[in-house]
Amino acid sequence: MDREWNDSQPIYRQLRDRVVAMILDGVLKEGDPLPSVRNVAAEYRVNPLTVLKGYQQLVDEGLVESRRGLGMFINTGARSVLLQGERQKFLDEEWPRIHANIQRLGLKPEELLNGGSSRSSSSDVKAPNKAKSKASEEEG
Repeated sequence: MDREWNDSQPIYRQLRDRVVAMILDGVLKEGDPLPSVRNVAAEYRVNPLTVLKGYQQLVDEGLVESRRGLGMFINTGARSVLLQGERQKFLDEEWPRIHANIQRLGLKPEELLNGGSSRSSSSDVKAPNKAKSKASEEEG
């Protein structure tokens, strides 16, 4: 996990989001234990209550379960629940803005799928190189 915190949201929420990202990325798998509250608090120099609050959000969401005396563990199905939620969040919140930007720029599906590599063959990209080579010929 990243050791830097930003001021845009509370640390416990950032901590929760980092654990969610680790689950989605497959770093933490179903049945894996979460790092102990004490270890996280010491490593990231935050109050243990802050860590506990972040972990409690995961419990409240049904992603993690607390096993008395053993710690907290990733629930079965947590990744699929997160993927479904994150996909819907993307479609509802981010896609409309991205889609509008694509339309505004007049991008074609091929350009998007090729990662913009078709743009490198366009004439407006080659023009500066021609100007540069003419300038270097005049100098030489």
